[in-house]
Amino acid sequence: MGTGLDPYAALRFKEFNIFLAVRFAMVFAWSMQFIVIEWQVYSLTKDPLSLGIIGLMEVIPAVGMALFAGHIVDQKEKRNLLVKCILGFSVVSFGLFMLSLPSLETKLETKSILYGIYFLVFIGGLVRAFLGPTIFSLIALIVPKKIYPNAATWSSTTWQMASVLGPALAGFSISLIGVHWSMCLIFSFSIVALIFLFQIPKKPILNPKIGEPVFQSLREGLRFVFKTKAVFGALTLDMIAVLFGGAVALLPVFAQDILHVGSEGFGILRAAPAVGASLTMLGSTRFPLHKKAGKKLLWAVAGFGLCIIVFGMSTYFWLSVIALFISGAVDGISMIIRQTILQLKTPDNMRGRVASVNSMFVGSSNELGAFESGLTAKLMGTVTAVVFGGTMTLLTVGITAFASPTFRRLDLSKDIQDHEAES
Repeated sequence: MGTGLDPYAALRFKEFNIFLAVRFAMVFAWSMQFIVIEWQVYSLTKDPLSLGIIGLMEVIPAVGMALFAGHIVDQKEKRNLLVKCILGFSVVSFGLFMLSLPSLETKLETKSILYGIYFLVFIGGLVRAFLGPTIFSLIALIVPKKIYPNAATWSSTTWQMASVLGPALAGFSISLIGVHWSMCLIFSFSIVALIFLFQIPKKPILNPKIGEPVFQSLREGLRFVFKTKAVFGALTLDMIAVLFGGAVALLPVFAQDILHVGSEGFGILRAAPAVGASLTMLGSTRFPLHKKAGKKLLWAVAGFGLCIIVFGMSTYFWLSVIALFISGAVDGISMIIRQTILQLKTPDNMRGRVASVNSMFVGSSNELGAFESGLTAKLMGTVTAVVFGGTMTLLTVGITAFASPTFRRLDLSKDIQDHEAES
């Protein structure tokens, strides 16, 4: 069976399976940690803007360091760099564990605890600036080029599965063992990721321009992204959609004050989008999305915006869950197509820099979207803010579809055939 038709092609490589275990443990820990922090901060403040500040504290260092991180990733050995990223995350999670000590909470003022949380989230943003580009670059060193699309699909699927279980467990663990011991569980998963990672040997550095001046390197990476229409179009579309469709940042408000479902319901709401995305991604291993990729991406983002509007207007818990589930399913399509575009279109020596631009456009827009949602909720009310975000997403899709006929006609079939011929 050819690799183009084999849904398990990437899983036939032992190192890739170890890599998936590392990615699962890290995403599980990171997504669970973000949920626990959201719950703790909103419980302390009862202010939706404080949820937005969490996102802002992470996005500032993540965006500010992104391009420099990409340059460093392209210049350094990837396995050891990922080890350092996981160690950095472990320090942050252990700090949050200590900060949530019940005895400490009784001694410190709420403001002091908040400042401590925001500081650690800021440090986590610095770590994340390096983590995404390092993971993206490492995939290309583990599997052959001809199965990049399949590897990207399984990697994204693993990310989503961890995003399902992390938030779900966060909601239940807050209820069962409290914030403090939930933070301890998060720290333990980062240690598990580190143990698995040491089973992957060091990898060669494929960049022929080692020692290249940093600003020259950054200009080259940015020039590539902006001149490659498929890459630039996919990143821009997803960035705007995530920026204005960041309703998940306000889920603690919906769970506590609108739907009245408590921490268990909060966990279900937070996991619903990731469940939908996971099912989509598992299906895409058998039904690839590379044909007519541009049109599929536009329809997927439009569906996401519509679901966000329905969620914002819903006052029924299970209707809200369904809306979030479908939003995750169509967002999964968007994620797979975007990752496939990046893997196929990016040269090996630029993967760190291109992934950094991706983290600026898309990854960091999650946190910036959280701040936007928190701010608009403060100014115009929670429901109105979510409906506004979904409407802006639909408007963005319409403008993109009208203004970029080249992107509408994007098809990745030839790129896949070219990579198979190279192998």
